[in-house]
Amino acid sequence: MEKKDRIDLFGAVALTGFALLLAFNQVVIKVTNGGLQPVFLAGLRSLGAVVCLGLWMRWRGTPLSFGGPARGPGLLAGAVFAVEFVCLFWALDLTSVARTSVIFYSMPVWMALGAHFLIPGDRITRIKAGGLMLALGGVAWAMLARDAAEGRLLGDLAALGAAMAWAAAGLMCKATALREVRPEMQLMWQVAVSAPILLLLAPLFGPLIRDLQPIHLAGLGFQIVVVVSAGFVLWLWLLSIYPASGVASFSFLSPVFGVALGWALLGEEVGPSLIGALALVALGLVLINRPARSAAAISAQTGR
Repeated sequence: MEKKDRIDLFGAVALTGFALLLAFNQVVIKVTNGGLQPVFLAGLRSLGAVVCLGLWMRWRGTPLSFGGPARGPGLLAGAVFAVEFVCLFWALDLTSVARTSVIFYSMPVWMALGAHFLIPGDRITRIKAGGLMLALGGVAWAMLARDAAEGRLLGDLAALGAAMAWAAAGLMCKATALREVRPEMQLMWQVAVSAPILLLLAPLFGPLIRDLQPIHLAGLGFQIVVVVSAGFVLWLWLLSIYPASGVASFSFLSPVFGVALGWALLGEEVGPSLIGALALVALGLVLINRPARSAAAISAQTGR
């Protein structure tokens, strides 16, 4: 398919489906945590992703190399990736999918803040600043407006840590030598390094096996094959066709879907405070991901 200069109907449907997949994965993780300890589950997922991604790269003829200038940044990105999923899987064990989604999918906020200082030309504009304030206000509201039925503060803090680690890993892929390697190899660095770290850390978080049932094994397989492997391949393909700013603008759908699925599939309580926080985060993400108009476009519209 040839490259597009805007998101068409197919792209909108595919990106909406991808956002829904990410949100549904939050439900899958929470359910699978019932059979496998969260950090152990995250380690098994990374290990399985190494196998699937390696087979995919071999079939595509993509070189697999862990040397060169990307080695240092790759090792660091993998360690940060491990921190991200310790926090995310632990958060989903401590608090609800709805609350975790609102906080975790604030990642573009932290990415925009980091990019302002680390990536030349990726500055925070007035519109982005407004989006940042709205999204940060939503995250604060979600964490402060709580009661005993909504989960523990520790879970909220873990979700926030996961969002920040996700942003840090993304910035490493854009601001270090990792930007010179293919996206598949960027992911390989992250899953290959994180797998042993997560598996070594797992015993510190309690027994590795809980009440293991077939549904938990199915959840693990779904995350390895569908989410990490096929989902990432879809994301790469969409990024190769559509403008990055347009693809990123659909990120606001993931917390919306996450809250909805937590309520619909798990019976989680979604009160007015969480809905208000979600609205602020979603609106903030729309503004943060809004593409800046070029000087030529502004001149054409204003006649100057």
